[in-house]
Amino acid sequence: MVGSLEWEPAEDRAELLAPAVASALGSVSGARVAEIDPELADTAEFCARYAVPLEISANCVIVAAKRGGEVFYAACMILATGRADVNGAVRRRLGARKASFAPMADAPALTGMEYGGITPVGLPEGWPILVDEAVAETDQVVIGSGLRRSKLLLPGKALAGLPGAEAMALAQR
Repeated sequence: MVGSLEWEPAEDRAELLAPAVASALGSVSGARVAEIDPELADTAEFCARYAVPLEISANCVIVAAKRGGEVFYAACMILATGRADVNGAVRRRLGARKASFAPMADAPALTGMEYGGITPVGLPEGWPILVDEAVAETDQVVIGSGLRRSKLLLPGKALAGLPGAEAMALAQR
């Protein structure tokens, strides 16, 4: 199917998903999951080992935005071949005075997911999910599962259809 992995229906393998992801996946049709070596969860190593093209692998980055003394969070989905324009497109879309990547130590506590497996599926309610147009247009995209020991495969349009999600030009040009 994609790469050298054995993809199975996600609903049949809930143990490979973070609890919040397993709960939220009911609204995503066609999601599949594959178990991987957790030491290979980082995108470059994962793609090389499992023969998954970077062009169909997407990363979820958590952004901390500040406005009026308040800090709020958003998720950005970007293809592994791109880079999110956090200080430009993301900051403007969020109406923030300042936006930056959330500290690495904070992301797992904020999301309930493991670092290296964070995904937009199952994020806290009310978080904006900004999906780069290239991700939304990808037939099948590989993303995190909330855990480092597995990956999800689903249509890019499913990410743009998540609650609070919006497809937009997000990559630095």
